[in-house]
Amino acid sequence: MKNESSSEGGSSSAPDYSDGFHCTEHSCSLFSISVLIPMTTIFLILMVVGIIGNTITILIIRRNKDMKTTTNLYLSSMAVSDMIILLCLPFDLYRIWRFKPWIFGGFMCKFLNFISEGCSYSTILHVTALSIERYLAICFPLKAKVFITKKRVKIVIGFLWIFALVSAGPFYFLVRIEPVHNFTNSSATSWECTTPTSDLLTVMFWVTTAYFFFPVFCLNILYGFIGRKLWKSRDKIRGPNAANREKCHKQTVRILAVVVLAFVICWLPFHIGRIIFVNTDYEMINFSQYFNVVAMQLFYLSASINPILYNLISKKYRTAAYKLLRPSMSEEKASNVTRDEPGGNTDISVIIQHEYTTHV
Repeated sequence: MKNESSSEGGSSSAPDYSDGFHCTEHSCSLFSISVLIPMTTIFLILMVVGIIGNTITILIIRRNKDMKTTTNLYLSSMAVSDMIILLCLPFDLYRIWRFKPWIFGGFMCKFLNFISEGCSYSTILHVTALSIERYLAICFPLKAKVFITKKRVKIVIGFLWIFALVSAGPFYFLVRIEPVHNFTNSSATSWECTTPTSDLLTVMFWVTTAYFFFPVFCLNILYGFIGRKLWKSRDKIRGPNAANREKCHKQTVRILAVVVLAFVICWLPFHIGRIIFVNTDYEMINFSQYFNVVAMQLFYLSASINPILYNLISKKYRTAAYKLLRPSMSEEKASNVTRDEPGGNTDISVIIQHEYTTHV
């Protein structure tokens, strides 16, 4: 989330707190140092945990043949998207500390906004596509087995990335750097990375909001059908493993409910903050900035939390992660852990699809 302001810093070397901003001779910050330090600590923790966790997820899926399922292909692609989002975090953090001047040039100003938007859209589209696949697999298992193949899923993933980046394309042209007048005493020109206020920008923000509300609407319908299917089929489960299968079905329903809730918690404030920012007046700008920075933390949390959920919920994922980090672990121990897990042969995407994160 990008912050902007029409205020300009004073020329005095002493901090200037007028207009709600914290400016010195050389820079302007949106917040005081007492707010910046704990905020930065949280962001850095999320970044480190998220990059490590998503890297492990990608390696697990790439290096384990039994993890290379169609649904795990979605998860691997989503992990790439989450990592790109997290790699953009330092630039957002810089803008929180110094929203002006912008020192990274015009291309980086445009590209960072573009790639962050594109990856956000990509994550949401992946979650929606993955949920549709789960719906087909549970409600129409025979047809899904024939229709859903790895080759087709790879094509769908490629299309999702293209569509997401094309949708984010206008942001590359909307964002620009502008000169900051009377910002310092020196003759050098300072620059600010900003999004100009216009009707077109307002439309674009509403488009990004639609990227949240429409998928959430679809996800609730899909998971409603999935829950209904599992509920109706509970009495039809027979055989020696009936108790185990019923337990797995109940677990799936519980996790799906958590998935939708987690997605809404992590992403709803982010989009509400954008709406507030677009429609706020000057008197409300302080409230908007503080609200948006909390929303940013939840946004980056959604990009970091998925591997943690995988590890907490799936024994199969924990085993694969342990084998990756401890190559000396015996194959026999790994197979025993997997065999003991109810529904151990299922891929991890059946029981987790956060975002927004799983950016549900």
